[in-house]
Amino acid sequence: MPSAMVIGLVCHSGHRPRFEQAARTLTGVSFAWATYDREEQIRERITGLLRDQSLDGLLLGLVPYARSRDLLPPDLPVTVTRSAALDLALVWSRARGNGWPATPVSIDTFTRETVDEVATALDLDPAAIACLPFDPDQPIADVVAFHREQIAATGASYVISVRTGVAAALDGQVAVLNALATPGTIRADLHELALRVRNKKADGQRFAAGVFLVAASSDLDRARVGLQHLLLNTPEFADAWIDNRGRRGVVVFAHAALFETVTHQWVGLPVLAEARTLGIRAVAGFGIGASARLCVTLAERAAARAEQDADPGAYLISDNGMVIGPMGASGVPLTYTYQEHGGIEALAGRVGLSPATLSRLAAIERHLEGRPVSPSELARSLGITDPSGRRLIRKLSSSRLAIDDGSSQVHRKGRPTRMYRLAITTALEPS
Repeated sequence: MPSAMVIGLVCHSGHRPRFEQAARTLTGVSFAWATYDREEQIRERITGLLRDQSLDGLLLGLVPYARSRDLLPPDLPVTVTRSAALDLALVWSRARGNGWPATPVSIDTFTRETVDEVATALDLDPAAIACLPFDPDQPIADVVAFHREQIAATGASYVISVRTGVAAALDGQVAVLNALATPGTIRADLHELALRVRNKKADGQRFAAGVFLVAASSDLDRARVGLQHLLLNTPEFADAWIDNRGRRGVVVFAHAALFETVTHQWVGLPVLAEARTLGIRAVAGFGIGASARLCVTLAERAAARAEQDADPGAYLISDNGMVIGPMGASGVPLTYTYQEHGGIEALAGRVGLSPATLSRLAAIERHLEGRPVSPSELARSLGITDPSGRRLIRKLSSSRLAIDDGSSQVHRKGRPTRMYRLAITTALEPS
């Protein structure tokens, strides 16, 4: 009789019951646990799990993955589970059930895209929602500092957090609602991992290669390193092998199913949009074939085809002659971590905006490349209402972070639209 599949589960000790509930739906699988009470214990717990157990797969959250990525064997199937939009919506429903207003509120770990999606569905004002996306290098102290700043600025009566330790650090200053992944979310990720392990054991899973190429740049080496760092810190690529390939490229080798997930079934490649917000223009090609060598050859051919398009995108070429593309770089919000922008914290304090908002504005300015923007365009880029966009422009103008650049007659009828040139990057430069 074949031995049972062994899947490792890493979670906070207080969250183990919901992981156990999700695991009950799998039979023929045994589970090995690594639980922790503080984030500082994660590496030690995972080291012990890998030492004492022969694992067929590993399921863990965003924070444990970020803390232990370098410890994980390259051939171990890994799934990074995370709270979904539904989990966030349920927490907001709980807040309303407590009699609390939906906004203002401060949220960590969720992407701006997810927050805006749920806010739109619940008819909430995105401008009243502060969001700090997950950063693998961000200590819990920075997350707590972000929430404290938002509480002081907006008078929020509660925060929504995924990070363990936030409630203890705030020490009753404000209520904290944990937006943890529900058993249903964990169950779906666990089932996907079990199927992937079973396919791997049966040797029936096809592999694929992805080649990411940096477009022409004055500093190719720096852009390539930045692209590789971005891919390494993309949780969807936790189970992939990633390495440099020449001066302009990074090669990724993984199960074909992984690339199907990352590209939303070969429709789009949001990670390219995220690279663009970091100042990296890149294209990608994917290849599916009977051997690793053929996969890479086809991926290189697909990437070369993507380079011929005006807009960065991606193509897939398979060994049976099928070509899919172009896949656009869509679906990713502007998510910058303010630590990367030097004195942005001090500037944000002077202007009266959060560092996260100012970081996103800096990203938009870079994307505009000197082009003026209207308040409505700025509002659409940030995912806020037009009135909120006009209020933001007034605040930026009063601080000389937006310069009046005349007007533009977009439509034949109606009043001309005032245009503004963002000047955040200049304000951040050392004097």
